[in-house]
Amino acid sequence: MTREEQNVFLNEEYTEAIRYMDNAKETLERTRKDGNHYIDKKYVRTACGTAYLGVLIAIDAWLKIKDVDLPSKKKQKSIEIYKESIAKLDGKMVSRLNTVYDILHLAGYYWGETNVKAISGGFEDAYEIIDKIKPENPVEVKESKSYAIKRMFDKLLISIVVMFR
Repeated sequence: MTREEQNVFLNEEYTEAIRYMDNAKETLERTRKDGNHYIDKKYVRTACGTAYLGVLIAIDAWLKIKDVDLPSKKKQKSIEIYKESIAKLDGKMVSRLNTVYDILHLAGYYWGETNVKAISGGFEDAYEIIDKIKPENPVEVKESKSYAIKRMFDKLLISIVVMFR
């Protein structure tokens, strides 16, 4: 893969991973906080699962750039395969992946952890992993008109609800 092809590939994968993280943050914003905990587990679980998938997109891209062979899409990839593959290349990234897996995937998604600091820590490490594939010349992806209209409509509805509380 030439440097230009690599940059185009990374731009697409980075954009997709960031899109997942944006969706995860947006979902997390739908629940209020009660002290140090989120109130609604459903939104926390959804956000954590979405963020974790964004990390997997970034890791798949990073390993592809590093010419690491992973099982075909027909075979299920386990976290152990990811950890083994990454450990050969970057010890810090394995540590971050452990945090993301433990906090976002297991605690947040499966067990419904609602601690704000814990979830925030998982998101921080997720962004650290995704930044590994940030292309040299990122291209800004504009949001679609329909998404922009939906986002503005949502903000309007929230403002109306807050006004009449």
